[in-house]
Amino acid sequence: MDIKLWENGTPLFDESFGQPEPTLTPFLLPTYKEGQTHGCVIVCPGGGYSGRAEHEAWPIAKMLNEGGISAFVLNYRVSPYRYPAELYDIQRAVRLVRFRAGEFGIDPDKIGVLGFSAGGHLATMGVTQYDGGLDCGDEIDKVSCRPNAGILCYAVISLGINTHGGSRDNLLGRPADPDLVRKLSGELAVKDDCPPVFMWHTAEDGAVPVQNSLNMALALREKNIPFELHVFPHGAHGLGLAPSMPDVAQWSSLCVNWLKGLGF
Repeated sequence: MDIKLWENGTPLFDESFGQPEPTLTPFLLPTYKEGQTHGCVIVCPGGGYSGRAEHEAWPIAKMLNEGGISAFVLNYRVSPYRYPAELYDIQRAVRLVRFRAGEFGIDPDKIGVLGFSAGGHLATMGVTQYDGGLDCGDEIDKVSCRPNAGILCYAVISLGINTHGGSRDNLLGRPADPDLVRKLSGELAVKDDCPPVFMWHTAEDGAVPVQNSLNMALALREKNIPFELHVFPHGAHGLGLAPSMPDVAQWSSLCVNWLKGLGF
């Protein structure tokens, strides 16, 4: 059963947009004994901030489950919603999972965010635009929304040069506010305590240039933030688990191994 992010009214919700309120779909591992916990990852499918691609949603959660990691798929808001609604959704998702970690059998210090394409931009906002808890709102809002890991899959990281124009337009509208373009470009927003990041891309990606991941890697290195980056030579945009490309498909096992190395 899906879990509503807000039970007492979703901020900026507009019924006229014809979208349901944002939710999390849980894919939880069983807890076999009292006190046993797992790491978990919140999955943000791509779709240019105009939709959410199914092949980047539940199949990814199932892959994580097979690797011994619980997962949630974030059913976040898309256009005609604009920033900051989407940011609120990823921040609230992390807060909610952390607040209810005991109920879910999850370690509250092992919560990752994973996203593809525009969902990768949402995950990028998750690992760069966070706080230690708010002074307003309900009890969940008082919990930190800083993830413990970020996984960016052929992600739209920059909203400036090398961006995906459709994703930027759907998030910020046209013309985009230059201040928001800078603030929400991940490679310009890495904090000193940014969590570790795993990234993968294909060199041939014609929709979201590989420079997004390369520039993010440089920014993380500048701040001494641990990261792992894989650039595969071939493959179009939007591959998901890449079942027809065995070389690219390695990303999923590489990612699980990386998460396990972080204690997930």
